[in-house]
Amino acid sequence: MAEFTMELNDEQKEVRDWLHGFAADVIRPAAAEWDEREETPWPVIQEAAKVGIYSLDFYAQQYFDPTGLGIPMAMEELFWGDAGIALSIVGTGLAAVGVLANGTEEQIGTWIPQMYGDATDVKVAAFCSSEPDAGSDVASMRTRAVYDEANDEWVINGTKTWATNGGIANVHVVVASVDPELGSKGHASFIIPPGTRGLAQGQKFKKHGIRASHTAEVVLDDVRVPGSCLLGGKEKLDERLARAREKAKAAGGERVKNAAMATFEASRPAVGAMAVGTARAAYEVALEYARTREQFGRPIIDNQGVAFQLADMRTQIDAARLLVWRASWMAISGKRFTAAEGSMSKLFASETAKKVTAQAIQILGGNGYTREYPVERMHRDAAIYTIFEGTSEIQRLVIARTLSGMPIR
Repeated sequence: MAEFTMELNDEQKEVRDWLHGFAADVIRPAAAEWDEREETPWPVIQEAAKVGIYSLDFYAQQYFDPTGLGIPMAMEELFWGDAGIALSIVGTGLAAVGVLANGTEEQIGTWIPQMYGDATDVKVAAFCSSEPDAGSDVASMRTRAVYDEANDEWVINGTKTWATNGGIANVHVVVASVDPELGSKGHASFIIPPGTRGLAQGQKFKKHGIRASHTAEVVLDDVRVPGSCLLGGKEKLDERLARAREKAKAAGGERVKNAAMATFEASRPAVGAMAVGTARAAYEVALEYARTREQFGRPIIDNQGVAFQLADMRTQIDAARLLVWRASWMAISGKRFTAAEGSMSKLFASETAKKVTAQAIQILGGNGYTREYPVERMHRDAAIYTIFEGTSEIQRLVIARTLSGMPIR
């Protein structure tokens, strides 16, 4: 287990500076264009693949960093560049985490490379959990997977929504109910291989922010996949369902986790790091503006009303980063989130991003409200952090129930 430290080592600093350079030189100059186009920035993803940022190797190196800080450090720098483009670059990672959290070694080795492709033929992947009537309430999921024993196939029907890369992905990871009577404990995750019949893109959403990231519905109509596409395998699923049906509890009173929850628990600190990156970017624009913008014969940062806002912004950003780093270190060290520290990190960081980007607009005044300055786009982008992968209200519910000892459904 790695000792906790707030000092990055030389290798981590080198990676951070490399990512920062890519964000500054490649992502930021393209940000406004792709925000307006509301399209997947394939040329930028291609550039990220060429230099090794968009790759299984890079993601694995950061994911298995023994300090736990590789992923949050990478997320912060990329999202400092631009949230929409960065999400297009890292969106495949959520599907990859879904496989890592629930799959066998063979499934991990088979499918994760196909999610990324290579520098000459870039691919993306999608994680599909939310539904039109089942967002925060995952127990209400209607997408159904039925096992066809005669053919060793799973037949999947349903509609997913809010899927990053949905419909354009090479590989889709779909969460479906295999036993509706068990609610969320009756869920399982499935790989939908490329070219599978019955899977189609539904509505593509036009969004308030993160416009460069493709978000759409995914429709599954009698989709048939081999039994080997059930993440974790049928034997493991049958054992888990049997325990759930008997209302058995794991040692120490731990509840049985469902497939979607396992993925989200692993990714929430990373989302917090994304929010920190956006907040930091807006803060830096506001700080520079306050230093150079003069009113009444002096820089506006000389006014306490502006200076105190900047002081609060910086304090909140640093506090958010520390919560993210703590949760990330706990996760890699195998420490249990006894106080829902993962949810804490996402809650505080996402709320900080919304607040800091709004304050940045206020400091820039009328200029901040125009698209001539990036804080307007950053404020639109920041709104998503309090919504996706668990709303702020759900994070508070998870924290409160964890503290009280109540079960989290």
